[in-house]
Amino acid sequence: MNRSRSRKTAKSERGSLFRFVLTVAVIAWLFRSLVFAPFSIPSGSMLPALYIGDYLVVAKWPYGLSRYSFPLQFPPIKGRVFASLPERGDVVVFVPPGRESEDYVKRLIGLPGDTVAVRDGVVILNGKPVARGQMGSTSIPVSANSPCRRIAPQGAPVTPSQGAQCVYRSYVETLPNGASYRVLDQVEGTMADNFGPVRIPAGHAFLMGDNRDDSLDSRFSEAEGGIGFVPLENIVGRATMIFWSTDGSSSYLKPWTWFTALRGGRIGDGLSPNSK
Repeated sequence: MNRSRSRKTAKSERGSLFRFVLTVAVIAWLFRSLVFAPFSIPSGSMLPALYIGDYLVVAKWPYGLSRYSFPLQFPPIKGRVFASLPERGDVVVFVPPGRESEDYVKRLIGLPGDTVAVRDGVVILNGKPVARGQMGSTSIPVSANSPCRRIAPQGAPVTPSQGAQCVYRSYVETLPNGASYRVLDQVEGTMADNFGPVRIPAGHAFLMGDNRDDSLDSRFSEAEGGIGFVPLENIVGRATMIFWSTDGSSSYLKPWTWFTALRGGRIGDGLSPNSK
């Protein structure tokens, strides 16, 4: 009798543990799918707003949900539910067309029906030049994961010694809706400085990196290594805040280096267009 009761108790405890683990997993999946998800920055295409080694909070709800909102793109729903258009100037995380297993981050410049061109580095939106005021120079600290990648006319990168500052020419760009942010314009007269005009098709967006001479974005076709027009359905969410940032000098096997490599001053930085 006691043995039977013990077996029932053990079975009940295992069942309770399984239900608890399943509940936690479902809640975590729902939170990551519907509310927030993390994203890390692997390249310098969004300098100076985003450094390599920044970790972002991506809000899922502002634009509605598509299959790209969910881990492993499951369930494979069609289109977008509770859809809402992004705003020009938003920093968005998205899945580029033809690269279903990758996530990118760029700034949204044009919406469906807009006409976009670039002339001598100046964005032309719906026939009008986007306001660009010269800011001077912007310094980016050089670190283990952030070499001083300068796009020289001949394409040769320049890498100063560790601890140096990489200085770029920068501007403040202001879109017609008032969204403003810094952009880097390293070299004049590159292929990317003159583009279009093109009209953005229905259901698509035009995205650009803030590091204008070092970003394969909507100015380049997929065949050229760019992303072309991005379907709104492919947008995962809006990047909202930096919650962690590391300079690349840490080691997983040395926990104390997680903090020595920390860029503490970047934690909590917002990514709304006027916050930078």
